[in-house]
Amino acid sequence: MNKKRVLSGIRATGRLHLGNYLGAVKGMIALQDDPGYETLYMVADVHAITTPYDIGKLKENRVEVVKDYLAAGLDPEKSILFMQSDVVEHLELAFYFSSVMSVARMRHLPTFKEKVKQYPEQATMALLNYPVLMAADILIYKAEAVPTGVDQEPHLEVAREVARKMNERYGLEFPEPTRFATSGENVPGLTGEGKMSKSVKGSFIELTDDLGMIKERLAKVPTDSGKGEEIPGEGGVVALLKLVELFEGHEVRAEYEERYRSDGIRYREMKKELAEAIYQELAPMQKRRAELNEDMGYVTEVVRRGAERAREIAATTVSEVKEVMGFPGD
Repeated sequence: MNKKRVLSGIRATGRLHLGNYLGAVKGMIALQDDPGYETLYMVADVHAITTPYDIGKLKENRVEVVKDYLAAGLDPEKSILFMQSDVVEHLELAFYFSSVMSVARMRHLPTFKEKVKQYPEQATMALLNYPVLMAADILIYKAEAVPTGVDQEPHLEVAREVARKMNERYGLEFPEPTRFATSGENVPGLTGEGKMSKSVKGSFIELTDDLGMIKERLAKVPTDSGKGEEIPGEGGVVALLKLVELFEGHEVRAEYEERYRSDGIRYREMKKELAEAIYQELAPMQKRRAELNEDMGYVTEVVRRGAERAREIAATTVSEVKEVMGFPGD
């Protein structure tokens, strides 16, 4: 059976939170356990330097993300797990790809415009080329599916555009990758505004949070009187209901919505039950993570072996591209 190849990765900008887990990692695990897919999952550490960063924290975060991957259930016997920076072919291919993409095209991406507003003094070439490097990450393995959030769709469109241009110009056969959606791809932030994000203080729950910390974070979610004719369309109440749906099920959410329209919701009780449901899912991961902290040799070996396996595939693709572009090997 011909397996579809999958590539995904999370930036090494900090420990993973519920948004990462529900929006990406759960989908990664589902594909890993599906015999129809061959899965490669990286820590996107090179992408982390496209915006201002702390060198010491980057060194730490790279390893923390690997431990989060393993603790959440990614299996190095089923998936290739590696650091992006350990497979230098990604960077080489990104430069070749940049020859078919214009500066104007990159500058018009909404994500680039947002980052320039956020970091007006750090609008670097690395930031501009972020989507081209992402295209190289995916296409170097000829991946057909990418488990990621809907916010990455503009970048996936760049990857598809790169694939088409390379195929038309050089007769290559890159697939046009599609997004693999997960049920938790739109996890709202605890502030009641936007999605859960490491860059927004108070918006997230980390996978390493204990029950007390989860309760503390949920206690700060803004709410209303708990009663009304219609469920609010945005804000903290919607965030809580979405998390209830993800961790306690659709039926429990429906019950809360019914209470909202009748007798009212007691948010203190709701948040307590939700915190316990979240912790129940995180506890086994935290136990596994504690074991990994005591066996860093294993973690290091997983990354080393993963890089070797990834480079075998990546080197073949880069060789093919170099040949057709006029850089034949020996």
